[in-house]
Amino acid sequence: MARSEPAVVERLPRRRRNAPARVDLRKPGAGALAKSVALGGRIRRDRISSRTLALVTRQLATLVRVMTVEEAVRTIALQTERPSARRLLLAVHAGVTEGYRLSDAMARQGAAFPALYRAMIAAGESSGALPDILDRLADLLESEQNVRSKMLTTLIYPAALSVTAIVVIIALMTFVVPRVVDQFTSMGQTLPTLTRVVIFFSNLMTQWGWLILLVVPAGAWMGAHALRNPAMRLKFDGALLRLPIIGRLIRDLNAARLARTLSTMIASGLPVIDGLVLTARTINNSVLRSAVETMASAIREGGSLSAAMRRAAVFPPVVVNMAASGESSGKLDTMLASAADYLEREFNTFTSVALSLLEPIIIIVMGAVVATIVLAILLPILQINTLSLR
Repeated sequence: MARSEPAVVERLPRRRRNAPARVDLRKPGAGALAKSVALGGRIRRDRISSRTLALVTRQLATLVRVMTVEEAVRTIALQTERPSARRLLLAVHAGVTEGYRLSDAMARQGAAFPALYRAMIAAGESSGALPDILDRLADLLESEQNVRSKMLTTLIYPAALSVTAIVVIIALMTFVVPRVVDQFTSMGQTLPTLTRVVIFFSNLMTQWGWLILLVVPAGAWMGAHALRNPAMRLKFDGALLRLPIIGRLIRDLNAARLARTLSTMIASGLPVIDGLVLTARTINNSVLRSAVETMASAIREGGSLSAAMRRAAVFPPVVVNMAASGESSGKLDTMLASAADYLEREFNTFTSVALSLLEPIIIIVMGAVVATIVLAILLPILQINTLSLR
């Protein structure tokens, strides 16, 4: 009797290359092993992370050069450690064994595989250059993963520092200040203005802290609910783009992603219009997404990519100018890739400088707040000493 999923898979007949999409193991004593084999079935709940998808794509690009797509998918599925990803890949493999193309088998898994991803694989299958397109797709996914990892890595220390500062300030205001205030109020003396201000905020936190903890999440929920309205979301995203620093980061990151994706899709043989339509779905900012959709409509009517970008007036000039140079020289994919490289380097430099300044700013602000609290406590003590000397 098999006791694990790999053992079940190995025991299946290999003559027809069947593979299970899901294997259910009953507890010992509950009966024989129950196998649920749903060839080509749709699995709605399983998802694959961006990191895992990049790794799977790189492995698939290597294996399809030396074996069939069916064998490559099955090999990757059996060596994948995450159960959800394994079930998903086994379902894709089952679809391929039924005669579906790889892109169609992935499409049967719902939203597990992005539409952009499936479109590029479909282009590779149609052109007969699937290994090369998988390589480009893996490069694209790894590039996006690197940008995401750098952002998370650079934000860990400032975030931890900010949390520590907030915890220290809350502890001072809720535990230290009230005890010191009790000593001062028993003396009946007039407290300095700074001390009274600190006492006001301390009382606010100790008496109404529970209300603040309820109001903040409720306000966040109401704000998120309001942003579901397209008109409100459009205004909010437009306001984000107008912010001095955050707006530039959002614009440059989305422009770099658009340029990188279009470069990969054009090099893979897909039309620019299809690339814009598919890329628009991956943009979270509604203003930029609407601009990309408008660009696709303009190109569909006979316009050029650079002219549509210039008319949208939301993307950095470097992308517009390099797109125009690429169209005139016939190397649009190369120029868009260069524009993406430039924007990503600019983003890395900007974030490195900004975060190097953010850390001392957090320390200075924390020190100033703590010094203010300590000074508010010391002023009454100094006042008492002065009165006693008189």
